[in-house]
Amino acid sequence: MKIALLNHGCAKNLVDSELMLGLLAQRGHQVTLDEKDADIVVINTCSFIHDAEKESVQSVLQLVHDGKKVIVTGCLPQKYKGELKKAIPEIAGMIGTSDIKEIVEVVERVAGDKKYVEHISEKPEYIYPENIERQQITVGASSYIKIADGCNYHCGYCIIPQLRGEYHSRTIENIVEEAKELVDKGVTEIVLIAQDTTSYGIDLYGKQALPRLLEELNKIEGLGWIRIMYAYPSQMSDELIDTIAKLDKVAKYIDLPLQHCNVEILKAMRRPVMDYEALIEKIREKIPGVAIRTAFIVGYPGETDEQFNELYEFVKRVRFERMGVFEYSREKNTVSYAMSEQVSSKIKKQRYKKLMSLQQKISREINKSYVGQIIPCIVEGYTDDGIVLMRSEHDAPEIDGMVYASSGTQVVPGDIEDVLIERADEYDLFGVLQL
Repeated sequence: MKIALLNHGCAKNLVDSELMLGLLAQRGHQVTLDEKDADIVVINTCSFIHDAEKESVQSVLQLVHDGKKVIVTGCLPQKYKGELKKAIPEIAGMIGTSDIKEIVEVVERVAGDKKYVEHISEKPEYIYPENIERQQITVGASSYIKIADGCNYHCGYCIIPQLRGEYHSRTIENIVEEAKELVDKGVTEIVLIAQDTTSYGIDLYGKQALPRLLEELNKIEGLGWIRIMYAYPSQMSDELIDTIAKLDKVAKYIDLPLQHCNVEILKAMRRPVMDYEALIEKIREKIPGVAIRTAFIVGYPGETDEQFNELYEFVKRVRFERMGVFEYSREKNTVSYAMSEQVSSKIKKQRYKKLMSLQQKISREINKSYVGQIIPCIVEGYTDDGIVLMRSEHDAPEIDGMVYASSGTQVVPGDIEDVLIERADEYDLFGVLQL
């Protein structure tokens, strides 16, 4: 019986999907990524915001309609448990966020035409299943490594702690081992992910251990770049900043979602209230040539025009190299859901557009500063007309821009090569490989 897997949501979900595929392959099951070709389809779902939920539910409905036996895993069953099964009774099985090791049993029972089966822990506690070889959905130049899961923060707009439980780090040894295996498979860049990478190790070692982990990863032969995602502003310690600055393989790129800059809004969001401008100044001073990516939420309950304008002016002054903006999404079981001063969707949209068009202008100006420079870029692949698809150190996979380079000779995905940048637009760079 063939089993397909469909993944929704973030890179952290992708790793869970690859672990489930690894478990199934270990048991000798035939796994495919083409759901049309399968009898059973596992859908790993996202429930972070309403739009992501909608997309996950549509997948479930479509595949049920196509006559597949559908097993729903991840955030959606964890959040809705019984409600989901009531709404879509055809679902054959469900697994919660911290129960992925049960995938084999659930698949085998569903395959054996057993009645509906579920494993959803009442209180999720995600412990990374070590000793399982991930079956990678995407084997390319870069690969994600989940260094921890769960979250001990309780931001006002976020449901993740309820879906994923408390923060649990993996050991340095296990992470380094996995990184070495990935490099042996041909991966050049590893991207470290967690709900918050900067708290890594506090639960295991009694203090922030990300600097130590980076030191160990930096020693791996054949590894090109190490990229850190999802940093938490109050955890950007001097030791961490100095470590990023001194290690040659650590990408000079910091993903630091700030969410807002206004003190009252930050308090309402339950986010750290600190001088973000001073922090960014310090990072830029200590890490020459760093690119800082951030994200902001507009239209949080109670956000006034003045508070939004403060954010707008902040972005104008700080000039982030990379930036995303999200309209506030009202999620049940979060603190902000019950707040009385909800902002209308029309105003949210206006603020989103205004902030994004400012960022596009900043981004174009920053990108133009690369013109005439020779920068190292990682090879991702080729376009149909032979242009080499690449990424600079300042661009994370799938979320930032690309470098399009022309080349007289063949290069291999995963290679890091120098590119002379000839022109730029607001998101991408264009140049010639210097071979």
